Amino acid sequence: MTAASASRIRRPSLALRDPALFFALVTLWLSLGLFIILPFLRLLQATFIKDGALTLANLVKVWGKAYNRRAFSGSIILATGVSLAGTLLAYLFALAVTRTHWPRWVRWLLSSITILPLISPPFTSSISLTLALGPNGMLLKALGLGELNFYGFWGTWLSETLTYFPVAFMVLAAILSAMDPNLDDAAFSLGASRRRMFWTVTVPLSMPGIANSLLLLFGSSLADFATPLILGGHKFPVLPTQAYLQITGMYDLRGGATLSVLLLLPALLVYGIQRWMIGRKSYVTVTGKSGARSNFATLPRGLEIAMVIVCGLVALFIAYLYFIILWGSAVRVWGVDNSFTMEHYAYVFTHGRKAITDTLKIGITSTVLGSLLAVVLGYLFQRFRFAGRKTMEFVSMLNYALPGTVVGIAYIIAFNEKPLLLTGTITILVAAYIFRYYATGIRSVMASLQQIDPSLEEASMSLGAGRVRTFMEVTVPLIIPAVLAGMRYLFIHSMTAISATIFLVSVRWTLLTTRILESMTELQFSQASAFSIVLIILVFIADIVMGWALRRSSLRFGTTQETSYDNTGA
Repeated sequence: MTAASASRIRRPSLALRDPALFFALVTLWLSLGLFIILPFLRLLQATFIKDGALTLANLVKVWGKAYNRRAFSGSIILATGVSLAGTLLAYLFALAVTRTHWPRWVRWLLSSITILPLISPPFTSSISLTLALGPNGMLLKALGLGELNFYGFWGTWLSETLTYFPVAFMVLAAILSAMDPNLDDAAFSLGASRRRMFWTVTVPLSMPGIANSLLLLFGSSLADFATPLILGGHKFPVLPTQAYLQITGMYDLRGGATLSVLLLLPALLVYGIQRWMIGRKSYVTVTGKSGARSNFATLPRGLEIAMVIVCGLVALFIAYLYFIILWGSAVRVWGVDNSFTMEHYAYVFTHGRKAITDTLKIGITSTVLGSLLAVVLGYLFQRFRFAGRKTMEFVSMLNYALPGTVVGIAYIIAFNEKPLLLTGTITILVAAYIFRYYATGIRSVMASLQQIDPSLEEASMSLGAGRVRTFMEVTVPLIIPAVLAGMRYLFIHSMTAISATIFLVSVRWTLLTTRILESMTELQFSQASAFSIVLIILVFIADIVMGWALRRSSLRFGTTQETSYDNTGA
C-alpha cells in the first residue's frame, strides 16, 4: 500500500472533520430536494410518463391543438414586443436620469415614478388601463373618443411594457452611470460631434446592458399570468393563462403540466443566455487608473428633445394611471355613479381583513426564513469548496429561472397527495416564495463576502472560536447590508406575486393579490382598486423601513450594498 493511499484511508470523513458543515449540507440538500428537485421531476413525470412508460403522447396531444399552438406563438410574440419596446423606453429614461443636466428634482421624479410598478402587483396597470381605456374609460371620455378595441394583444402589450420597463431601467441606469466620462472627452478631442460620440461610444458600451435588458423583459413577459388573463382573454391566448384554465376550468392537471413544460423551454433558454452574458463580464468600463473624473458630455439635441417628449408623456401617463386607481377606489360604481365614498375601503378592512393579515403573515415568514437560507447558501458557495457545490448552486437557482406558472403547477403535482399533502397550507405558499425569490439574497451575500478578507474569520477561529460562533459573531454582522437587500427583494415579491400563488391559495389562506384578481374578473373595479391601494401602501411602508435599515447598516459597516431598484443614478 502506498503512502498516498494510506493517507486517504486514514483521512476522517467530513462528518468528523467538520460536523457543522456536514449538518448544513445534509439539511440544505434535503430542503432543495424536497422543494425544488422533487416538484420539477414530478412535473416532468406528469408530462412524459404514462402508465409507467416514457412517452411523448401528452406533448403531441397538447401541441396538436391549434389553440395551444396559437397560445405558444402568442407568448413568444408578446414577449418579443414587450422586450423591444420596454428596453427602448427604459434606455431613454436611463439616459434622462444619468446623462442629462436637467434639474435634480426632475431626474429624481422620473426615477421615482419608475419605482411605482416595482412595488405594485404585476397586474396593477391592467386595472388602471381598463378604467382609463376600457368601457366607459375615463381617458376616452376626457378626449371625446368612442369605444376603443383595447382588449387583446395591444392592451396586454401596453400593460406589460409599462409594468416591466422599470426592470430594464434599473440595469441600464447602472450601466450608464458606471461608464467613465473621460471616454466622452477622448471622443471630443478626436473631433467627434455629440451625435457621433453618442453612437460610437455611449451606445456600444451600453450593448451588454441593452442585451441583458432584452432578455430580462422577455423572460418577465413570458412568465406573466395575470395581465394576459385580464386583458388578453380568448382574443389573445398565451401559455400561462392557457395552463391555468386547463387546470381550473377543465381539471386537466396533466394537460396543464404539459403546457407549462412548453413554457419551460423558452424560459430556460433565455435564462441560459442571460447567465452566459453575465459570465462574460462585459459591464466593466472603468479601470483602476487614477485621474480626474469629468462630467458626462451633453447628449445630441434631437435626442434630448425626444427624451423630453417621450419620458415626460410616459411619466405623466404612469402617474395618471395610479391616480385612476386611487380615484377608482373612492367612487361608488365606476362609470355609473362617480360620487365619493369610502365604502370600498371599509369592505377591504372588514371582509378583506383576512387577506391583509394572511398576506403579511406569509410575506414576513417567507422573508425571515428565506433570508436565513440565503445567508447560509451564499456563505457556503463563497467560502467553501465541497463536492457538488456547483450542482447545489444550480439547483438553488432553478425555481428563480422558472416562470411562476410552472412553479405553481409543479408544486400542485408534487404536494397534492399523501405523504406530502401540503396543498392548502401555509407551508406550500411560504416554500414557493422562499425557493423562488431568495436568489437575490444569495447573490447579494456572495458579492458582499467577496469584499471581506477571509483572514478576519481565520483570526477568530485561531483565537478559539468555533466555525458557528465565528459565522454568527464575525461574518453575519459584516454582511448585514447584503442580508437586508435580499430581504427587501423577497418581501416585496412575496407580497405582490400572483403567477405561482393563484395555484396554491385555498379557503384557509387568502392573499391580497388573489382578491384583486377575483374582483377584476367579477368586474368589481372599485373594490380591486381599493385592495390595490392598500397593498401598495403596505409594501411602500415596508420598503421605506427596510431601505432606511439598509442605509443605516451600509453607513455603519462602510459598505454600499443596495438593491438594484435603488441604483437609478439619480
